[in-house]
Amino acid sequence: MCGMTARRLLVVDNALDHGFYRPLEHWAAAAGGSGLQLDSVHPPSGEHLPRAGLHSHVILTGCEGSIVKRPAWAEREASWVAECVRAGCRVLGSCWGHQLIAVALAGPASVRRCARPEFGWLRIEVADGGGLLEEGFSAFVSHFDEVIPGCSEALRVLASTADCAVHAFRWADLPVWGIQAHPEVGVADGRAFLAGALERWPEHAALSERGLAAEPADSRIAPALVDRFLQY
Repeated sequence: MCGMTARRLLVVDNALDHGFYRPLEHWAAAAGGSGLQLDSVHPPSGEHLPRAGLHSHVILTGCEGSIVKRPAWAEREASWVAECVRAGCRVLGSCWGHQLIAVALAGPASVRRCARPEFGWLRIEVADGGGLLEEGFSAFVSHFDEVIPGCSEALRVLASTADCAVHAFRWADLPVWGIQAHPEVGVADGRAFLAGALERWPEHAALSERGLAAEPADSRIAPALVDRFLQY
């Protein structure tokens, strides 16, 4: 079991540029009604991860970088995630964080570049709630990489889209979940992200342009999702 005397939440902020992407703000807002102590750490800037097991619940955020080209800080974080899982901590990853869990528990061959990247708002179909998801939902999505289906016998696929077979998973029966989408990102922040992505990734401008042209559909599941995660 996780060596905790009280429930504590750690948000591992993996953003590279806070002028472009501020996931800590999004997740802190989603967890705002929980009453839990919320700590944060920013590994990309060299901040040291706390002792594995110090926090009962850990949220791994997205990152603008590619999971298939991991810098040294990301490799250290993957090793730390594996330690947290062994300690019995509850872990939830979103987008890059979802992919990092797969790397931590199944190795580098568990992730790859997407054949068809997804940007904008999508409907995500849920086949198995896995103790976290209740039904299909719509949310903001932005990713060039993905978790490979069948990469581990422990990978329990919970949700998918037409272009991404592993949109959510649970790791066997452990309290460990990944979600490829960004349910924590609201419509205004999603639009700002896509507008910034036009300059950040000009070679993929068509993806952002399609996302901006489409009508946003946001089920706003983040607060309920975080509440179920924290109560687990």
